[in-house]
This record gives sequence, structure tokens and C-alpha cells, in this order.
Amino acid sequence: MSKWPEFKFYLETKQTHAHDAIKTTHYTLILHSTNFKHLSLSPYTLMASSSSFIFFTFFFSLCIYSVHATAKFDDLFHPYWAPDHFTFDGDAVNMKLDNFSGAGFSSKSKYMFGRVNIQIKLVEGDSAGTVTAFYMSSEGPKHHEFDFEFLGNTTGEPYVVQTNVYVNGVGNREQRLNLWFDPTKDYHSYSILWNQRQVVFMVDETPIRVHTNLEHKGIPYPKDQAMGVYSSIWNADDWATQGGRVKTDWTHAPFVASYRGFEINGCECPVTTADSDNAKRCANTGGWWDQPVLSELNMHQSHQLIWVRANHMIYDYCSDTDRFPSVPVECEHHHH
Repeated sequence: MSKWPEFKFYLETKQTHAHDAIKTTHYTLILHSTNFKHLSLSPYTLMASSSSFIFFTFFFSLCIYSVHATAKFDDLFHPYWAPDHFTFDGDAVNMKLDNFSGAGFSSKSKYMFGRVNIQIKLVEGDSAGTVTAFYMSSEGPKHHEFDFEFLGNTTGEPYVVQTNVYVNGVGNREQRLNLWFDPTKDYHSYSILWNQRQVVFMVDETPIRVHTNLEHKGIPYPKDQAMGVYSSIWNADDWATQGGRVKTDWTHAPFVASYRGFEINGCECPVTTADSDNAKRCANTGGWWDQPVLSELNMHQSHQLIWVRANHMIYDYCSDTDRFPSVPVECEHHHH
């Protein structure tokens, strides 16, 4: 964990008009740090009138809790599979799949609650049959897991991202959506926010999935096992592209995924400490991840999620009556 920087915030505002009646206020947050060189904050555009200041205060609080430093790969991660399939280009890491092997890396530490973010540029061209995964996972048969899986495609087809949530070793909670951009042309941010109230999957800060704590309904929630952070690339042409109908074309190998912008900000858990002790400590530290502002999506994020589901979702396990003749119990209560 990096030491928190000392910082000062400055606010610039600029107002423009759109659609005749709607005033748009652009707030730019400028940060000056005295003991940290690389900090990232996202500017927010807040819509409308006199309530703008209230919304800004809300988002400003979120920014304060989300300040984090971008680390080098070696600070947080190491290869755990096929280290000869890695190349390093400045701050970027390239990981390849060929007809000999895939590859993977893992975090050096485990965490309970917090946020992890990695910028990824996915495999270009004909990537059918390949899967590039970014995920968090604990260990053992009763493990918890939060998955991003990017399913390769034939040239010209949209890239599909599959998310999944495992609780106590049980998954089968897949959702799939088409990304609204070409993820092979540039780096995009993929994030997981995890606290005691919700797990949020985000793409470029847009929430694409929320898994809510429904323990009050008798539904288990992942909050008692420390997780590592992982990424891997491998051949999965038995299922990844069009249900396995399109196989990997090895004449296009090697298939390369590139990474940069490595960020982990959470409650670090010593491997020598029992999960129960880590869970108790991480749940009671008053960490930024448990601030009330992060207990649920705000209004803007809720609208973003609705937009994603309406325009880009192509599969939701909650609606798959062939696999689940009885609706999974959490689907009856989740609003997202």
C-alpha cells in the first residue's frame, strides 16, 4: 500500500448551454501534491441548475475516497504462469498466447475490500477462441471470485465481455455484453469495487454490473475471504467464440494482450493471518471503501447501468430459463 499523499484541491468551473433550457456546469478538479508525483482524478460533468452544487459535493467526496497512485507492474504483481511469455515496454506489460502456452500474472498480496483497476488493450485482429481474463479470487473449494472474461472474436465482430460472481465456490452467474468501443485499438480501464454492501464491475468508470449484499434475504455474500488479483490469457475455443463453433486460428498467433495503469487500493491481508481475523480487521478499519457514498450506486451511475443493460447486454443468467427453470434466488431481489 502506498502512503497517502498530502494534497490540495482547486476548483475551476465553466458553464455552457445546451438544448436551450439546460445549463451544463463543467467542474474541473485540479490537484496539487507535495509528496506524490502521480495521482489520478476524473473530471465530472454535472447537469442542471441550482442542484449542481449538491451533486458536486457528492462526487467530490467520491473523488477524495478514490485518489490512488498508479504503480509499476513489479510493485504489485509477478508472473505465475509462463514468464517467458511476457515482454515489458516501459510501463506496459505484454502477455502472449501461442500454440505452446498461455500466460498469467497474480498480485503479490491478497486483499479484502477496496478497488482494483487495470488498463488493458485486448488482442487485435482475429482473436476467436482466445480468452483474456482479469479477476479477483480467493482459494479453495469454497472460494469467492469476481471475473472479467474478454471473449475473442472473428475480425469485425464486437468484443464480448463476460462477468461472473462466485460465492462459496458456486458460480453460474454469467452476464455478457458487447463493448461499445473497440477495445483492441487503445487501453481502457477495467475496475472492480468491493465493499461490504456491493461488488461493482466498471468499464472506463461506467458500471456494467452490480452484485448487492442480500444477506438480510438469507443469500450469502462474499466478505470473509481475502482475494488475490489475477490476469491470464489462454485458449478456450471449446466455448469462447460462438459457443465453440469458431476455433482458434493459430496462423494469427501470437495473440497479445497489453497492460498498464496497475492500481490496487484496499485492505491488504497478510498470508500468515487467518481469514476470519483479516475479515474482522478489514471490516472495522473504517476504510474509504466503506464510506456511505459507496454503499450503492449514485443516480448517475444507476442511469449508466440501465443504459448498458438496455443497449449492450446480450445474455443474463437471470433470464435463462433453460439453465434455470426456477429463477435464481438473488435474481428475485437484485434491482440491477
